[in-house]
Amino acid sequence: MDNATYDVIVIGAGPVGENVADRVVQGGLTAAIVERELVGGECSYWACMPTKALLRSQTALQAARRLPGAREAVTGDLDVAAVLRRRDSFASNWKDDGQVSWLDSAGIALYRGHGRISSDRVVEVSGKEGVTISLTARHAVVVATGSGARVPDVPGLTEATPWTSREAASASEVPGRLAIIGGGVVATEMATAYASFGSTVTVLVRDGVLQQAEPFVGERVTQSLREAGVTVRLGVEATSVSRDDAGTVHITLTDGEQVDADEVLVAAGRTPNTQDIGLDTIGLKPGAWLTVDDTLRVVDDAGALVGDGWLYAAGDVNRRVLLTHQGKYQARAVGDVIVARAKGEAVEDGPWGRHVATADQRAVPQVVFTDPEVASVGLTAAAAEAARLRVRVVDYDLAAVAGSALHADGYQGHARMVVDEDRSVIVGFTLVGPDVAELLHAATIAIVGEVPLDRLWHAVPSYPTVSEVWLRLLEEYGR
Repeated sequence: MDNATYDVIVIGAGPVGENVADRVVQGGLTAAIVERELVGGECSYWACMPTKALLRSQTALQAARRLPGAREAVTGDLDVAAVLRRRDSFASNWKDDGQVSWLDSAGIALYRGHGRISSDRVVEVSGKEGVTISLTARHAVVVATGSGARVPDVPGLTEATPWTSREAASASEVPGRLAIIGGGVVATEMATAYASFGSTVTVLVRDGVLQQAEPFVGERVTQSLREAGVTVRLGVEATSVSRDDAGTVHITLTDGEQVDADEVLVAAGRTPNTQDIGLDTIGLKPGAWLTVDDTLRVVDDAGALVGDGWLYAAGDVNRRVLLTHQGKYQARAVGDVIVARAKGEAVEDGPWGRHVATADQRAVPQVVFTDPEVASVGLTAAAAEAARLRVRVVDYDLAAVAGSALHADGYQGHARMVVDEDRSVIVGFTLVGPDVAELLHAATIAIVGEVPLDRLWHAVPSYPTVSEVWLRLLEEYGR
């Protein structure tokens, strides 16, 4: 068995692992990264990038059709084959040469294979042809293995070989009929995309669409999906699934009805990729989410650090926030705190300190690229009340803003601001409407910066832009 030693070893070369390793190397330490699939991870090949490429062309087409003059210039339908080719390019045709080249230029060693923790600070990598390499970390091992799609325990579902988010993001052919189990982000985005491609889409939702968002979000997205021809079945669950010899999938529902489809997409949550990474060798449960302290060191069920604090977990695997940008934010904190501890420097672990991920609890931004788009950050009104904050909720019709009327004929949208009355700061902000994604960062800054409302009054929005909604919300608050 070959052996090598580095300051830090990262298991998982997705965006999170790459960022950890990069920060470590920039801090003057050495780093090795272990990857069993493609360097670049889920986001690059089966999630963020390819799925948004699937959605963008239809969004642009719809925007043109909402504007006189542009509408008349649109003479054809969506070119699905061209959309899929563009998707392929954004997924780098599922080749990671570019990402590997970047690792090399950044001074990060890459080991291809399956990484397993074998003892304190030691990771064994099982590579091709049975070759095993033992890597030892002087300072830290970071688990950044992400998450995978969860397939519910529904009789016959696994045997029916369902699509998960991976197959939906990488499909080379469009099914005539697509059934989707779930009502979250993956379900609504892929329903939007495949309906635009011509699929007959049926969404099967147990509790409601986009349940974690403000109630008006799910209502508007559901309405839009139905207007696009999607069948949204609320309050139902699959009780059994089968695929016949002709390839048709049959889904029996709790109400006794049956839905038939050519493919079924399961979009029912995520599960951690920790089943086979050696957690049992250090007293942790394989297949479990990893719990971390404020600086993202792994702790056991009793809250004690693993060993002397050499094990970290960043990204989906710690279940704090299952979003790529938030995982990369954690990665920056992890890389920097490992360097600080290795060099004996001060650790800034108070709220909003350099070495913690405070925004995970207070200011998580998220965009859902449906039509209309959903952009939110911070707490919903219900979450703020559950946190026992004394809140005031301010709503405004986004279509009433002059910039919205100019943006598209028949523009429809809604904005909500959740204010902590005791501190006079915003703790939550939600927008739903066409092209609202780029408006979100202003709200993120306001929440992270805890900007008082009386100071926000002096942040004058340009006219006539959709951003003028900020002025209207503040005016409503002052009434």
